[in-house]
Formats: sequence, C-alpha cells, structure tokens
Amino acid sequence: MQTIINYFVLLLTGFALHAQNTVEVTMTNFGSDEGTVKVGLYDNEGTWLEKEFKGLDAKIVGKKASVTFTDVPNGTFAVSCFHDEDGDGEFDMFMGMIPREDYGCSNGAIGMFGPPKWSDAKFELKGTETKKVSIKL
Repeated sequence: MQTIINYFVLLLTGFALHAQNTVEVTMTNFGSDEGTVKVGLYDNEGTWLEKEFKGLDAKIVGKKASVTFTDVPNGTFAVSCFHDEDGDGEFDMFMGMIPREDYGCSNGAIGMFGPPKWSDAKFELKGTETKKVSIKL
C-alpha cells in the first residue's frame, strides 16, 4: 500500500513541477485608439493564423496595448495580432488579399505576397520563463 501512495505522490509532484511560462506581448504603432487588438498565441505550424492555442483582446491606449499569456507550457510558439478597428472580430481584407487592418507578428515576421510564415514568427519556451514579445504594427 505504501508503494501505491508513494507512486501517486510522485505523480502529483510531477504535474505540479511541470514547467509553465508567461508570454508578455507589447504592441505599438497603432493608427488610432479605436476598437481593440486581437492577439493569438499559436502552438504549431499546422494551425498558424487559423486556430489559436490561446487568444486575448486588449484595449488600445495611446496607440499602445499589451497582453499577458500565462500558464504556457514548454514548446514552440508564435504570436500574431491585428487591430480590430471596426469591432467585428475579424481580420478585414480587401478583395481577400490586401489587409485593411494593421497587423503584426512575433519576431517582426511579415508576409510577402501572402501571410507571414510560421518559421519567421516562431520562438521556443524552455523551463520556466517570461518571454517578452514586442510587435510594431
């Protein structure tokens, strides 16, 4: 019986010690304080710019905004954001190709004739750390 109790204690300790990180995202250079900014934290290339691992909204004050993602496990991640000026919750495009709303990605990734690439925006989280990401729209 003591062996079973020890096993469960070790198992629970492993869960408690699982590395958790924080990602602090600061965004600047908004064209106005209108609307909000939508920020997505992505955890793999297959869902990049399609489905966030975590998503947050923030108010824009003084043409700046910030969000903090907490309890982020170790792994590879990327951040993307857009200025939702009209408050419709969607990234507006002209003719489906040209962005109508300002956007930005981690590492300053930009798209050439298409969206930014995962490989340009990704970063690693290891251990327990606070990653600071600055995005200029």
